Amino acid sequence: MTQSFLKKIKGKLYADKGYISAKLTQLLFVDGVQLITGIRDKMKNCLLELKDKILFRKRSVIETINDELKNICQVEHSRHRCFQNFIANLISGLIAYSFFPKKPAIKFDVESTNQLAIY
Repeated sequence: MTQSFLKKIKGKLYADKGYISAKLTQLLFVDGVQLITGIRDKMKNCLLELKDKILFRKRSVIETINDELKNICQVEHSRHRCFQNFIANLISGLIAYSFFPKKPAIKFDVESTNQLAIY
């Protein structure tokens, strides 16, 4: 069950400079996940879509939400006995988070353009 679940994951992964690796980028890209990181000194610029550049700058908001999920909703637990317990713990943490009165958010409207930005 977990094998088929992981094959369905697609999207973009925003990470910091510590995750820059051609091997990791290729491995994730083959599986349908695009790794978006900053660039180190003396690296060539790469073309990014404008929305990816904006969302990359908003990583602090995403990390704040992750911190709240781990520390307040107790989502982080490393000793699950089975996959069903992991999913139950994850869903219960997300439900608890949904009842928070104040949640950080990114106001972001998408327009369909083919504009690229050099990062």
